[in-house]
Amino acid sequence: MEISLVQLASPDDETVVQRIERVAGVLREQRGADLVVLPELWSAGYFAFDRYAERAEALDGPTVSMCAAAAREIGAFVHVGSIVERTPDGALRNTSVILDTEGRIVHTYSKLHVFRYQSLEAELLTPGEALPVASTPFGHVAGTTCYDLRFPGLWSELSARGAELVVVPAAWPAARREHWRLFTSARAVEHQLFVIACNAAGIQGGVLLGGTSRIVDPFGELLGEAGPGPEILHATIDPGRVARVREEFPVIADRLEDYTGLAG
Repeated sequence: MEISLVQLASPDDETVVQRIERVAGVLREQRGADLVVLPELWSAGYFAFDRYAERAEALDGPTVSMCAAAAREIGAFVHVGSIVERTPDGALRNTSVILDTEGRIVHTYSKLHVFRYQSLEAELLTPGEALPVASTPFGHVAGTTCYDLRFPGLWSELSARGAELVVVPAAWPAARREHWRLFTSARAVEHQLFVIACNAAGIQGGVLLGGTSRIVDPFGELLGEAGPGPEILHATIDPGRVARVREEFPVIADRLEDYTGLAG
């Protein structure tokens, strides 16, 4: 399985229309990939907090529609990264989308842990309420977003629900890059699954993003890591490795279902 992680910058002086047009060209160059992944809120700009409301869109809005057209053109699954989604009831969510090779939505996930440290995300966006896992030709796929990496209980539930590949779009700052490396590796090893993590690069709102997109296999082997700036990271993975690792070293099978009833 061939993967392309599109580690983008979203400069403040670029309009959303310009950015979507630019990224459309990048996606068309990924022919031959089975899965293409974009970062968190790349079209709206993660740190453009004062523009969230005007840049919010529905699941058939300009960002997802462009990615759907690209998916059809190159014959790949495309993880849109995430958008500021305006739901039918008017709420704003940080929502990721996976499209199949026909441009159809096969998975959505709204970020459960909205970020509040030096961020207005938690004030502006409503947390998600679901944790889906999708069946695809390359295994059972789920998503988390950026800050979700810090919450192992979420990941335990994903592995319990059968996730084998977890895609993580992010806008993770360079100041905490080593945390990013630590958590992406730890979650892969703890839950014996692939972590496919695509971070943003460049400067947004005066914040330097960390880049360093990563692909970590179920035994913790690093299959690819990008540099700090904008780039495309290509890697080949074997989805069947999840089952082999879990059979040989049965951490998932040995895990207790519930620890809350244990004596103190």
